[in-house]
Amino acid sequence: SAEDLKGVVSLTKMKAIYFPEGTAEEGDIPAEMMADVEQARHDMLEALSDFDDELAEKFLEEAEITPDDVRRVVRKAVLGLKIIPCFCGSAYKNVGVQPLLDAIVDYLPNPHDHGSVKGVNPDNPEEVLTRESNSEEPFCALAFKIIHDQFVGQQTFVRTYSGILKPGDALINTTNGKKERVGRIMRVHAKERVELEQVGPGDIVALIGMKDTHTGHTLCDPANPILLEKITIPESVISVKVSTKTPKELEKLHSSLRKMALEDPSFSVRVMERTNETVIAGMGELHLEIIVDRLRTEHKVEAIVGAPSVEYREAISKEVRHRYKHVKQTGGRGQFADTEIIIEPNPDGEFEFVDEITGGVIPREFINPVKSGIEDVLKNGVLADYPVVGVKVRLVFGSFHPVDSSEQAFKTCGAICFKEAFKKADPKLLEPIMALEINTPDDYVGDVVGDLNRRRGRVQEMSKSREGSQRIKGEAPLMELFGYATSLRSASSGRANYSMEVARYEPLPANIQAEVLEEARKRIEGEQAG
Repeated sequence: SAEDLKGVVSLTKMKAIYFPEGTAEEGDIPAEMMADVEQARHDMLEALSDFDDELAEKFLEEAEITPDDVRRVVRKAVLGLKIIPCFCGSAYKNVGVQPLLDAIVDYLPNPHDHGSVKGVNPDNPEEVLTRESNSEEPFCALAFKIIHDQFVGQQTFVRTYSGILKPGDALINTTNGKKERVGRIMRVHAKERVELEQVGPGDIVALIGMKDTHTGHTLCDPANPILLEKITIPESVISVKVSTKTPKELEKLHSSLRKMALEDPSFSVRVMERTNETVIAGMGELHLEIIVDRLRTEHKVEAIVGAPSVEYREAISKEVRHRYKHVKQTGGRGQFADTEIIIEPNPDGEFEFVDEITGGVIPREFINPVKSGIEDVLKNGVLADYPVVGVKVRLVFGSFHPVDSSEQAFKTCGAICFKEAFKKADPKLLEPIMALEINTPDDYVGDVVGDLNRRRGRVQEMSKSREGSQRIKGEAPLMELFGYATSLRSASSGRANYSMEVARYEPLPANIQAEVLEEARKRIEGEQAG
């Protein structure tokens, strides 16, 4: 067990590595283990001989095989995707961590092994671009993590692929089109920071001064733009309401949640438009429990947390054309905006806005406010305060008033026009369908499958995982899986385990959608009355 683990044996060095108080110290292998260790090394070298003729010859001739020989062949096999090295240890006891980190350096590919990185032209996604891993190429990097620090502010961690970057350099974020300027460049090691004068290919550093760059964004030389492949962000599928005892604490809660959402793109925050409730969403119950714990320990905010619920999505089923005029007369200058849109389902699940205005019937400066108003609705939904997905909006016609029209008027008009069109487009709620993999002893297969069927689940595949056990692959709606871990333990006497991830979203059955919408209506009316 982790409590009894004192060290590990390196078959490469043929040394025992002990970890007194978390530090690594090499020593002799215990005599009582030597026979087992020698057999394990023999088996390892025999297996590695399949990947290198020189090592095979030494092995057959029983010649000396040095640690460098082993490292060379292991690295060769790893880069060729032939083997996956495994290491023993316990992070809890800080045992075996140092050999693992050494192996990352010794065996995993460096930037020069990687060669070139591919991306696309931001202005023409069909055009594939490449950057070689050298300092002569134009600079490009990928932001992979955001951390807020109380002393230096936002740290944007990037992995550089090509070129040279220095403090003060201008960059373009080709993911969102924003311009950035580098303040400082830091190499971060735990709590220590070293300020750097420049960085090159393969460096992993923190940039200080980025204002509009988030996880998965590309930063590059403005004169040579390239858009790298985005990081896949897991869907948020479970949400909870959070609040505080006082308005002052609520401000601190919102500030802390915004920072955490920047750091973790799989976590989202929104304030419900109709009830003014704060809702946080994440990948699962454990994810949100960690967020709430971080609020308490790192941000000193005691949040009142509601019960977890499924994070549904709202979508449309058909194309609709709709026009709305926003006219508001006051004592002074009025408000006027007129928009006509066509909304239709977008199969890729994304939001797409297309400007089809001709003849200047809506001036250019009012187009983006229309889009912005629609985007605000997407966040809070129309049916029941759930995010809207998979919709394409075409702005096709409209009109304006030379005095009363403004950006705010067109933003409001765009939002209301979209809401009204959405309600006509046969709207529906989508629920997350989870892909499940369950491992259970043969004796409990019937009970496990029966329980899954009762949860609107379906078994897709069954296979033998090991002697006496079955691997069951299937799917089930997330709303039916609350408390599933407890149920599975009960059905298998604690001997089964499972994992799950989002497979896709599907329309809710009509009867369940009606129940969810009725609950949402009562909740909203109750909050508004309160």
